[in-house]
Amino acid sequence: MSPHVQNLPHVSTWLFDLDNTLYPPEAEVMALVEGRMTDFVMRQTGLPREEAKTLQKKYLYEHGTTLAGLMAYHDIDPYAFMNEVHDVSLDGLVPDATLNAAITALPGRKLVFTNGDEQHAYRILDKLEMTPLFEDVFHLGHADLIPKPNLATFHRMMQKHAVTGPETAFFEDSPKNLKPAHELGMTTILVGPHAEANADAFVHIRAASLKAFLAE
Repeated sequence: MSPHVQNLPHVSTWLFDLDNTLYPPEAEVMALVEGRMTDFVMRQTGLPREEAKTLQKKYLYEHGTTLAGLMAYHDIDPYAFMNEVHDVSLDGLVPDATLNAAITALPGRKLVFTNGDEQHAYRILDKLEMTPLFEDVFHLGHADLIPKPNLATFHRMMQKHAVTGPETAFFEDSPKNLKPAHELGMTTILVGPHAEANADAFVHIRAASLKAFLAE
């Protein structure tokens, strides 16, 4: 067992973000999704590509997801948006037997907590051969389309799955989504290529990847 895991004997629920957490960003799935988002924003607003991309990022920063910003300011069908932007190639995703075994070995429950919708979540998990590893997935449909880092969405997830903060470790690639987790008493673990340079006080542990954290 990883020394990191041995240092967390109080944890009985392991909570995982999905995109760029359960697989590395080099798989470029989210880069493809973001490109489709830019196409959608261009079509919706009539803006040229660079301006549409700037607006897309603004909505992501201010509302948690680009979708939430579009819903706030534009008359769109959220499910049509999600179906369109998530319809990307998953050729960059390769199942990692070592990582899957390390997740399986974690003592306690394993849950996924994602800002993606149900179809996207299970498409990714199936491709990674991870679906059987998790007790359940809390996705955007369960959250009434209100994304992390909204505290109400954390409360809804915790109520649905009887999650208690002090007994939970949460893996994320986005620091802003760890702030409410910290406030709720969770152990916060930031993963990804920029994690080790992060200095946020609400991040407890940093690792270059989920696999690196779970490594023997």
